[in-house]
Amino acid sequence: MRQIFAPRPVVTAETHRTTLFEIFFDLVFVFGLIRVTEFMSARPAPMTLAQGFLVLLLLWISWLVYSWLGNQAQIDVGLIRAGTTVAMAAVFLAGLVIPDVWKSGPGTLEPRLVLVLAYVVVRVIHLALYYWAAAGDRRLRRTIRLYALSTALSWIPLVIGAVSGGTAQILLWTAALAVDLAGGVVASVLSGWPVRSPGHFVERHSLVVIIALGESLISVGAGVGAGMVRGPVLLGGLLTLTVTVCLYRLYSEHAATAGRALRTESGLRRGHLAANAYSVVHFPLIAGTIYLALGVEQVLARLAHDQAHHTAELRLDWTPAVALFGGTALYLAGRATFLSLSVRSVTPGQLLAPGAALLLIPAGRFLPGLAALGLLTAFLVVLVSYEAVSRRRRGSGGPNESA
Repeated sequence: MRQIFAPRPVVTAETHRTTLFEIFFDLVFVFGLIRVTEFMSARPAPMTLAQGFLVLLLLWISWLVYSWLGNQAQIDVGLIRAGTTVAMAAVFLAGLVIPDVWKSGPGTLEPRLVLVLAYVVVRVIHLALYYWAAAGDRRLRRTIRLYALSTALSWIPLVIGAVSGGTAQILLWTAALAVDLAGGVVASVLSGWPVRSPGHFVERHSLVVIIALGESLISVGAGVGAGMVRGPVLLGGLLTLTVTVCLYRLYSEHAATAGRALRTESGLRRGHLAANAYSVVHFPLIAGTIYLALGVEQVLARLAHDQAHHTAELRLDWTPAVALFGGTALYLAGRATFLSLSVRSVTPGQLLAPGAALLLIPAGRFLPGLAALGLLTAFLVVLVSYEAVSRRRRGSGGPNESA
């Protein structure tokens, strides 16, 4: 029987898979994503999109480090489970204060400090548990020590930015997150991050993409709220579902092939591929999906709450248009980079798709919101169909299951 505090970490095997406890951890991450979308939708503006990006990156790092921990040792056992539970509480508190961390004026310092303190707790617990789980692995412990140095340095601009607020907060937090990410890359190059179970690693990242895509569907309900559910609202919801299905298919059609590529590597080469193709490149997939969710929320909100049915009033502003089509472009760019790093094969269509999505922004800006959402849906349906036909012509149907 498993003890509450096991005397030593339970190191994972090659065949280790995602546990229910890790999926439960993801629920807290979802809460954070929802709060970021709520923050951006309350004041949609270019600056808000940039601020949301920084908070998304902070949440992504918080999730990411525990996915690596769960690959090294079983995260649902003993001391690691207890520590991760505390980290979950810290992530939850960070999610609660997200809408207030960019406000200025009297009484606005506390939310920023809560966010920074919660983030520091998440990282300290992770580093301590990871170092303990790496017992007997001298190389990994050296990697963790290198990473801990850069991580601790990144907390200095985080705290100063929280105290300063305003423009200084944006600049300092950007610098802090850049230092943190660079530290992980440097540690990977100098010492390496081992991946004990490639199946677990691929599965964790595939699941988090699905979770982020679910935010697009949640945004439909957030946009409609208590508004009138009329025909245009129903159509908008169906279009959003179609967009989500297309994005999922564009990812899942290649996820299994990418997973096999990771399994064929070994040692440090496997760790480098995991760090680059998954840890780094999956963030654009997540961020792009959240921006898309913001655009969908804005479209559905106008459809649900507009009672006069004036077409001109339903046209998108620049910020929702950029979120809708720019978010899709970011997702597609992340997918193309992911394929280039993992399967090392990217078609011209996959390379051009992000640019094509960006070119649709002006059209989306001057179309009614529902028509803009329909344009995006048509674009993705054509893209999915084109790639399916191309695969058949090449004689490889491609995997239909996610890894």
